[in-house]
Amino acid sequence: MKPISTEKAPAAIGPYSQGIDSGAGLVFLSGQLPIDPATGVFPEGIREQTRQAILNAQAILQAAGLSLANVVKTTVFLADMSDFAAMNEVYAQFFTEPFPARSAVAVKTVPKGALVEIECIAAK
Repeated sequence: MKPISTEKAPAAIGPYSQGIDSGAGLVFLSGQLPIDPATGVFPEGIREQTRQAILNAQAILQAAGLSLANVVKTTVFLADMSDFAAMNEVYAQFFTEPFPARSAVAVKTVPKGALVEIECIAAK
């Protein structure tokens, strides 16, 4: 396993890596909070938080030599399922056909009080 790291995405806030190259053709990204790496804060609203979480994932993928087109699976964690349509609207701006497989669930809380967290699995 090889860790993937970039300063263009928020640093890990615990004992985990931003991403891991499995060495078997798959890259796993930790869940990305919508932290702006330049400011360290969340943007306002579900649309902007979704956008920032995906941009953070995109930066880590780029550090691995990949892009969002390599993503085969995402998991979206929402603080409130009523934000699903707005999240989906922004999500659709970043992913194209064939779309990755996806799970989207509402959870009791997202770390640091975020509205959304997104994790990805990509194929090399």
